[in-house]
Amino acid sequence: MKFETSITETRQTIAKARQDGLSVGYVPTMGYFHDGHLSLIRTARESCGFVVVSIFVNPLQFGPKEDLAAYPRNIERDCSLAAQAGADLVFAPGEGEMYRPRFSTAVEVGRLGTVLCGASRPGHFRGVATVVVKLLNIVRPDVAFFGEKDAQQLIIIRRVVEDLDIPTTIKGIPTVREADGLAMSSRNVYLTPEERGAAPVIYRALLAAEDAIKRGERRTAEVLGVIGGVLQTEPLLKPDYFAAVGLHDLEERPTLQGEILLAIAARIGKARLIDNLPLDVSDTVKRIAI
Repeated sequence: MKFETSITETRQTIAKARQDGLSVGYVPTMGYFHDGHLSLIRTARESCGFVVVSIFVNPLQFGPKEDLAAYPRNIERDCSLAAQAGADLVFAPGEGEMYRPRFSTAVEVGRLGTVLCGASRPGHFRGVATVVVKLLNIVRPDVAFFGEKDAQQLIIIRRVVEDLDIPTTIKGIPTVREADGLAMSSRNVYLTPEERGAAPVIYRALLAAEDAIKRGERRTAEVLGVIGGVLQTEPLLKPDYFAAVGLHDLEERPTLQGEILLAIAARIGKARLIDNLPLDVSDTVKRIAI
């Protein structure tokens, strides 16, 4: 496996792979790998001839009081795990390589970036979209793989790629969970043992809402009441939001029908955790891919 920090050398390595007739799969990450990241890399390995993984903690998507400085990092461990999962190239640029002097361009994402996580993290998705467009322009992959745990991010990136005619297929990969249902996240490392025991209440709340919908409940307010009732049972948890919205437009509706997203963001100790369930609500209720 190759390791590069330079945009120019990364492009040269990928160009050589293309000359060899290989398709390029790409997994953008902020590092500190868990099984969710490795699932993305393994999926890319199964479907593409050359797999690129980037590791870059993007300062543009962190607010002034967020955890940029504290965000967990371990590049040596990440490179070892990436190689084991099937990566051919790890691209780990420094901030100065990605954002050179006088950098001033940004990608605006409109309303999709102002709701749910965007409401409490203003500018976050502007930073996400900007770095992802830069990375896609550097790597120019045939397929890029994103985790469905970050549902709003995935929906926004699909919109950006379509709106800007970027010739990359965006593929979502299902959320990887711990045995007790907690969605894997690099930020789970912030949790104390007591907080870790409390965290699965987020997934339990989603399951309770799913069960209510399967039993015939279609009123959004009632479904949100179910979620809130479960979350209230855990005193260590402070909800940021919980929502039931349209899957593609993230808009609230009085009743649930068609493809929807149940989504929760909450704080437990120092960690801000997110999770979701995408559902198709019609005569029957089934889980779907984002």
